[in-house]
Amino acid sequence: MSQSRAHGTEAVTYASAGVDVEAGDRAVELMKSAVKATHTSGVVGGVGGFAGLFDVSELTGYRKPYLATSTDGVGTKVAIAQSLDVHDTIGWDLVGMVVDDIVVVGAKPLFMTDYIATGKVVPERIADIVRGIAAACEAAGTALVGGETAEHPGLLGVDEYDVAGAATGVIEADELLGPQRVRDGDVVIGMASSGLHSNGYSLVRRVINVAGWQLDRQVSELGRTLGEELLEPTRVYAADVLDLARAFPVNGPDGTTGHGVRGFSHVTGGGLAANLARVLPADLQATVERSTWSLPPVFQLVAQLGQVPLADLERTLNLGVGMVAIVDPAVADAAVAHLTERGLPSWIMGRVGPVDPDASRHGSDWVQGAKGVAGGGVLMTGDYAL
Repeated sequence: MSQSRAHGTEAVTYASAGVDVEAGDRAVELMKSAVKATHTSGVVGGVGGFAGLFDVSELTGYRKPYLATSTDGVGTKVAIAQSLDVHDTIGWDLVGMVVDDIVVVGAKPLFMTDYIATGKVVPERIADIVRGIAAACEAAGTALVGGETAEHPGLLGVDEYDVAGAATGVIEADELLGPQRVRDGDVVIGMASSGLHSNGYSLVRRVINVAGWQLDRQVSELGRTLGEELLEPTRVYAADVLDLARAFPVNGPDGTTGHGVRGFSHVTGGGLAANLARVLPADLQATVERSTWSLPPVFQLVAQLGQVPLADLERTLNLGVGMVAIVDPAVADAAVAHLTERGLPSWIMGRVGPVDPDASRHGSDWVQGAKGVAGGGVLMTGDYAL
């Protein structure tokens, strides 16, 4: 095929356009062993196929299996990782945001895929990101079966990237957890977050920018630098949540409803009240007592440094609670003890009761339904412990 080009111009290649195919191949080689370490017995094939394969024949013991799926990203927390040039923890945030949405219905996460878009593929950086994803998948008992790294020169800067992922799990139909299980008198249990997790970073970054603070600032209240605190990985709850559901099953031995876990709520964007309201039936409300826990230092710092109103904090950040369990009152104390034995700080934070028809008088302390779900209500009462 003949070619012609204008006088004085050079041939345009993919490399000159900013895409380095060889760098992508090197990144795959660097991450391959970490990805393989997540593979469970159901994974078919190795790394690099067009599609990740999972053998579902191992699910033949299910009477009526439901598949559960979720997808998410990390948001603007990646800007902190990029500023600090630390990339091996952001994968924990991604897995936590995706897999822990699946386990709230009691589903066992089977496999996950990831997607990384970047302005320039730096193999070591991409490998660090994926190693973090793989480590978190191992902790969650989830196989990382595939992914994609895309180079987007001109759209993203050479040091910029974004990450996203999707996961699939399985749950027996008659063991599905959720609003249909929740009863008047049930107990609400809070599970501690590891920090900010990966929600509300647009607010947090705005606060520190307005205050003029730098990421390398040593903060006595935090016991480390500001950047180290902001990059603290999301706690992945999957193993703890599924273990609690097994220890306190929703179904009795004869198939009837047992005295166990009714459901879970993953506290992500929107805060505690809005996410808890999503897993309550429309005729019930949870009353959550703020005095049952103290705000961790990082949340107090954001509130004070930015003079952020409480209502804004509560609908943006997790404020120290990353996951919530709703359980039958007969097992509430035992459930807290069980989680504590696993090293997960937890406590009774409220109870479920009928919706107060005049609850809207409480203003911003009251939330009913959220994110398109016509769910129940949540009333936040009292003041946070000092």
